Amino acid sequence: MKRRTFIKKTSISGLACTLPAIYPILPNTDYSVLELMGKEEIELFGEGINLRKEAYEAFLNMKKSAYSDGFDIKMVSSFRDYYRQEAIWERKYLRYTEDNDMQPLDAIDKIIEYSTIPGTSRHHWGTDIDIINGYANVSENVLDPQKFEQGGPFEAFKLWLDENSEKFGFYLVYTNEPKRRGFKYEPWHYSYAPISIPMLTAFRKINILKLLQKEEFLGSEHFTTGFLKTYLQDNILDINQKLL
Repeated sequence: MKRRTFIKKTSISGLACTLPAIYPILPNTDYSVLELMGKEEIELFGEGINLRKEAYEAFLNMKKSAYSDGFDIKMVSSFRDYYRQEAIWERKYLRYTEDNDMQPLDAIDKIIEYSTIPGTSRHHWGTDIDIINGYANVSENVLDPQKFEQGGPFEAFKLWLDENSEKFGFYLVYTNEPKRRGFKYEPWHYSYAPISIPMLTAFRKINILKLLQKEEFLGSEHFTTGFLKTYLQDNILDINQKLL
């Protein structure tokens, strides 16, 4: 398969004047722009867990509690840096445009049903997790919403999470609220709120549109100002209201 290299052409500078300036370290926070975008190395804890220290300790407590109730919380995904997210994005973009013959804009719309634009993922922060019940006998496509619903192999586990996860600081991110826009319902994706809430607050202060303008990855030349504004509002901010 031939890998294409795109040069970004669309300008979004018209929006820059309405957004805050870019700072190496944001005022009143401990988070750098590169850190928020997943481009800075951060200290992570736990082999196969890879979370910030406080989130890691809370996860272990939740895992212990779940174990006593008959569930084995298995980590499917946690921290992902920018470059890992970029690889995921480009793999999907090539599959949709080359293998499935989709038009670029249609491919992008398909990608952002579940996957974020590199630099905007909550998984960059070391606070978010994708989890399942390791005791369930599921071998393929474990991150399928139907598997968490009535009759599915993770039904009882999801009910346990509904009852207990917030006690440990972990909140469902992409809920099944009928009016919610953006990413589709992800019953497996939880965020450690004591850290992710201030990180989202810091993220909202950076000029992410201008930053994305400088990035070059497959499909990025199709990002217009209107598309990015809608993406940020719907996909990044239309989440569980407890996480804002």
